[in-house]
Amino acid sequence: MSNSSPEAPPLVTRVVAEAIGTLVLVFGGVGTALFAADAAVGPAGSPMGVGYLGVALAFGLTVVIGIYAWGPISGGHFNPAITLGLTIAGRLTWKEAVGYWAGQVVGGIVASTLLVLVGLFGPSGWLSTAQRGGFASNGFADQSPAGFGLGGTIVAEIVLTCIFVMVVAGSTSTRAPAGFAGIAIGLALTLGLLVAIPIDNGSLNPARSIATAIYGGVGAISQVWAFIVFPLIGGALAGILHKALFPEPKAL
Repeated sequence: MSNSSPEAPPLVTRVVAEAIGTLVLVFGGVGTALFAADAAVGPAGSPMGVGYLGVALAFGLTVVIGIYAWGPISGGHFNPAITLGLTIAGRLTWKEAVGYWAGQVVGGIVASTLLVLVGLFGPSGWLSTAQRGGFASNGFADQSPAGFGLGGTIVAEIVLTCIFVMVVAGSTSTRAPAGFAGIAIGLALTLGLLVAIPIDNGSLNPARSIATAIYGGVGAISQVWAFIVFPLIGGALAGILHKALFPEPKAL
């Protein structure tokens, strides 16, 4: 997640990297939520599902993988809120940001479409049941895993996304030790989702929310606006705070 430079790859190359990274993020994280979170009981009577912890770790691990694989190309955002925050902080231009957003949304939608394709070959009725259940979409009120209302979503998504994006900005600063940003960012996302999943299924990423909402039915589509607006607000706040409090040191 370094600053753009004359040596950076062409924008189209970086956009493709963002699309691939977001695809991996959504396929890995949402796939875990759909296929493994509440898996059937094993032959010895022990539950085989990974639960909230497993889903949060899956998202965190995919971010770590993506940052080390494609971060050297695009910076490894895979999240419109991160792109917004880093653009406000001065790391990208707005032209670059628009390209990144396009790649991220397309990559996420391709991933959720691939998950639907997998579901078509699942047990009878699996896909329709998953879609009736929201297809791991984000939601509040009657769409919330634990029944939290819109107010809970507003606070959680803004605060947790702001913290997450500040970790991204800080760990990729020129002050930070080189080579460790991916670990810090993956752990920060895991922590944020451990808090957010019971509240609203944990977004912190508009591209992830859009990708699942398009297959999650009317309820998911009707509420997806919240998971676009509030993570973006959190990301923007992070960019403003980082730029104001921790400006990059000037070159000697």
